[in-house]
Parts: sequence; C-alpha cells; structure tokens
Amino acid sequence: MTALAHLNPHQVGFPPADRALRDPNGLLAVGGALTPQWLLCAYSNGIFPWFHDDDSHIMWWSPDPRAVLKLDEFKVSRSLRKRLRNGGMAVTFDQSFSKVVDGCSAPRADANGTWITPAMRNAYCQLHQAGFAHSVEVWQNTELVGGLYGLSLGRMFFGESMYSRVRDASKVALYCLVMQLRRWNFDLIDCQIMNDHLASLGATSLPRATFLRVLAATLRQPTRSGPWVYEADPYAGTS
Repeated sequence: MTALAHLNPHQVGFPPADRALRDPNGLLAVGGALTPQWLLCAYSNGIFPWFHDDDSHIMWWSPDPRAVLKLDEFKVSRSLRKRLRNGGMAVTFDQSFSKVVDGCSAPRADANGTWITPAMRNAYCQLHQAGFAHSVEVWQNTELVGGLYGLSLGRMFFGESMYSRVRDASKVALYCLVMQLRRWNFDLIDCQIMNDHLASLGATSLPRATFLRVLAATLRQPTRSGPWVYEADPYAGTS
C-alpha cells in the first residue's frame, strides 16, 4: 500500500496525485500549510484540503473517481425552472465572499460540525483577495439567502461548498454559475466527491487519471482572475 506523505510546511509541493491511498476519498498527504501558494499548487495538481475536526492537521485529498459537472449536462428540473422565473431572487458574483463562506460553514441539520474551520475560511478569503476564489450570492430583497464559492484556474471552476436559507437558493446559484461559465467557454466544474444531490444535478464521475488529463489541458488556458461580474441571461433555457 502507498505510504501517506507528510509535508514540510516550509516547502510547497505534493507527491503525484495518483499516489493517494486506496480509500474512498483518496487521502494523499498530511501537513503543509494553508496559504494561497499551497492551495494553488494543490488545485493545479488535482488535490484539495479537508479537515476532520479542527485546524491541527491539514489533510490533502485526490479521490478516484472524481465528481465533475460538465456544463452542458447540468439538469434544470421543472421546479428550478419555476423558481428562476417566479422566485424573486437576484444573483451577484463576488459581492459578499466572506458572508457566503460563513453561510456554508454554518451548522446544518444533516451534518455534524463543519470542515470549514477558521483557518480554511481565512485561506479562501486570501485567495478571493488575490482574484482566484469567487462567490455566487443569491438575494431576496436585500437579504443573502444562499450561494456557493470555489476557485478558478484555467478553464475549470473548483466548487467548494454551497448553502441555502430558502428553498432552491443554492440551485439558483449553481444554475447561474453554469450559465456564466458557458458564456466564458469553461470546460467543467470540479465537484470533488459524488453524492446523490450532485448526481441529481447532472454530475458524473471521471477516473482520476482522466480528470488529471483534463485538468492539465484546461490549465494551459488563461485564468480569469480578479472580480467576476454576472453577465449571463438568468432566464435563458428556463422556458
């Protein structure tokens, strides 16, 4: 069995992603640091961080298979079409990044605790300030009722988390993100690990080797960094 790598926090770098342990989530390494440099290196190599219970141990993962959402395979349900037309929701990009992360990290009825620790929050907020991490906000009147966040490299968006305070708000956020990424000729959204909810939205699984090849190709394209503005037609395809 492949040995788990232990990373020196003062030397940015990872072993190849295909050396991850043969467990369901693909644990690759422990250690390193949560800085923009470490995170950009990780995502560029098909790796992402998770914590279990606290900030004491950074764990880096590269699952096999990898859940992805191909932009032309996103499923728009009848109820979501109705919500888009009649739900009274407005969508913005990159207007309240830290508040979206806070919403994603809030306790949920179907989960114990959160993996978005204070160190994780700070790291992604730094990535946002550097122009690599982005948020989608969903509003009713002036109230933030849902959204999602992740980061972008090349022509891939790496989804991290989403949340809703009213029904379908996170789906509205994802729909609008998909529409905008199509407009910008992105390739796909990385969803990390498959679950029933992602499958219902059209996500599929790729072997890790295939995902890494797609990632390498998309990274040859320029990264759309800096603040994002939502430009797509929110009602396109909802009739």
